[in-house]
Amino acid sequence: MRIADGLHRIGNEIVACYLVEDTSGLTLVDAGLPGQWRELAAELDAMGREVSDIRAVVLTHGDEDHIGFAERLRRDHDIPVLVHTADAGRARGEGKPSTPWGSWRLGPALRFLGYAARRGGLRTAPLTEVATFEAGEVLDAPGAPRVIGMPGHSPGSVALHFPRARAVMVGDALTTRHVLTGAEGPAPAPFTDAPAQAASSLDALAGLDVNWVLPGHGAPWRSGVDELIRRYRAGS
Repeated sequence: MRIADGLHRIGNEIVACYLVEDTSGLTLVDAGLPGQWRELAAELDAMGREVSDIRAVVLTHGDEDHIGFAERLRRDHDIPVLVHTADAGRARGEGKPSTPWGSWRLGPALRFLGYAARRGGLRTAPLTEVATFEAGEVLDAPGAPRVIGMPGHSPGSVALHFPRARAVMVGDALTTRHVLTGAEGPAPAPFTDAPAQAASSLDALAGLDVNWVLPGHGAPWRSGVDELIRRYRAGS
């Protein structure tokens, strides 16, 4: 799905990852579920691009529904995968804390779990090798993303600000559609390690001048970062 010039979404409001394009190639932000590989291939074809045009995979965090086909890109196509230092072990499958489900409704929860299962979410290959970064860095990747530290969902959760694309990808720092309840609008993401820390981390986004806030789950947000934060805090 084309969102704007040089900005594309792979997947949907259940699980999404993103492509950012400039003259040097493509950056893939997150890698969804393994079975979304076909959607990646279809989007690249529609763009007139190939897998070899992807210069880097940059992860917002290391959870399984964000690393889906990253190892395939790294292993088969020699594309580097980058993740915050604090989530490197998580991306390598070295374990994560158990977090409670919190609120859920049967229909939306079954839809999420069924969608993930049909797209290989139960057999995600962990990364065997990652490169790491820290908050505050500007990465040497197409679009020159700036790393914004957003700890809380996981220790190494980040947002990735692409100034030229006027977009910020927030991973699971927040959601605009809760996959377990179906509730719409800015809210805490489920399965968050440290909810209070995640809420405090939103301050790092305040005042950011972008057209698009793009979550890992839910619809793209176009009403401004400050309104997003206000809505998040009003409902949480």
